[in-house]
Amino acid sequence: MTSSATPRPKEARALRRRPQLSDDVAVHVRNLIMSGGVRPGEFIRLDETAAELGVSVTPVREALLTLRSEGLVELVPHRGYVVAALSRGDINDVFWLQGQIAEELTSRATAAIDHETLDELRAINAKLARAVEDSDAARIEDLEFDFHRILNRLAGSAKLSRFLLNATRYTPVHFYSADHGWGDAAVASHDRLIAAMASGKADEAGRESRAHFLDGAQRLIKHLEEVGIWD
Repeated sequence: MTSSATPRPKEARALRRRPQLSDDVAVHVRNLIMSGGVRPGEFIRLDETAAELGVSVTPVREALLTLRSEGLVELVPHRGYVVAALSRGDINDVFWLQGQIAEELTSRATAAIDHETLDELRAINAKLARAVEDSDAARIEDLEFDFHRILNRLAGSAKLSRFLLNATRYTPVHFYSADHGWGDAAVASHDRLIAAMASGKADEAGRESRAHFLDGAQRLIKHLEEVGIWD
């Protein structure tokens, strides 16, 4: 799999071998597509991708079937899978949906928040700040996930939380965890969110959560413009 959009790592980490291996491959390719690592119209070669990730062709094929169902790739008869068109509107729509759901979940979570959970959120955010300072991408991704998972569980809306989880599949987490500016902004946003929740201001907390996702959309669109994805 090659691309002229952004530099590719010299060595791709071999993915874990487990029953959900195709899911790992799908995450990898989805991140590449959404961050401009491969451009719309470029082919994703089964053999090249398998060799790059250190897996067999089978999980790659399964992953591409998943991505086809998501509208991220298309199957060209007798030629293979090609990256589907991706517009600025697509990016805005994905993050708008994430923001709307997150706003509602955060508002509901505010009504159920307690001192113990607030302290837990503060502790996670402090760890996130240190991870950002250390440029520890893997740690950043884990802590960001943990922070929002607590909010989503606290909201007591399992189906709505599941919708948000499905929507965030389109988020190129590796792009954000490598962006120090985004990391600083996320920590500051979490601080404001915690303060609003501690004061019982559900609407304010919800708006802060939505703004966090909208900021993500703006950063991603700017990046894709800079790498010339729409040239």
